[in-house]
Amino acid sequence: MVLARRSDKCEPHSAVNCGSCRLNTLCLPVSLKMDEMDQLDQIVQRRKPYQKDSSVYSEGEAFRSVFAVRSGSFKASCVSSSGEEQVTAFFMPGEVFGVDGIADDRYCNTLVALETSSVCEIPFDHFESLGRLVPNLQHHFIKLMSKEITEDQKLLILLGKKSADERLAAFMLSLSSRHLQRGLSATRFRLPMSRIDIGSYLGLTVETVSRCIGRLQKQGVLIVNNKEVEIPDLGALKSLSL
Repeated sequence: MVLARRSDKCEPHSAVNCGSCRLNTLCLPVSLKMDEMDQLDQIVQRRKPYQKDSSVYSEGEAFRSVFAVRSGSFKASCVSSSGEEQVTAFFMPGEVFGVDGIADDRYCNTLVALETSSVCEIPFDHFESLGRLVPNLQHHFIKLMSKEITEDQKLLILLGKKSADERLAAFMLSLSSRHLQRGLSATRFRLPMSRIDIGSYLGLTVETVSRCIGRLQKQGVLIVNNKEVEIPDLGALKSLSL
């Protein structure tokens, strides 16, 4: 794994701020008034982008901050009991990661950029102090943590009850929905993650992922050209994922 190539120098505060960010309806500022958003903006650190395969933090590292994705995408992974990498989540613009470190003051996952990506880093000690002054921020953060628990439960059901084709269909639908939330196309998008990463996340071998893609293409519910995805029939894909 490549070590994070980043500078400790933050971007000029005027370059980007929470109030003008196009993602502020998705991440932490979503529930804040303008003056509350300004207070959050004062503690946010915006550093230079992470290059592909560079890590934001590593499993077992001391917890210090939570992060919101500004651009690009990231994967979370941990080392399984057999010593293999297990992908546990993917994060897209507007989504928050790092909350896995709160319970034990150490991160449970390693976070790696899947492409050139940038984040807003929020030091948690400052965030806690601000949360006491801005109840809306604290409330929304609790909702984000609840959402993460729900997503973990969905993944367990997905891995335990679904066939390989159903798992892949559900995964593609999740990506479709997340793109739609960002005002992007729900039926045409690019996969930033590799098929190996998809297989690890879904509990499938890379060969099985490839076979599933082939079957879904034959059924006319999915078109995949390298990393470019098209969903010609969302309804059929939804039916397949149930």
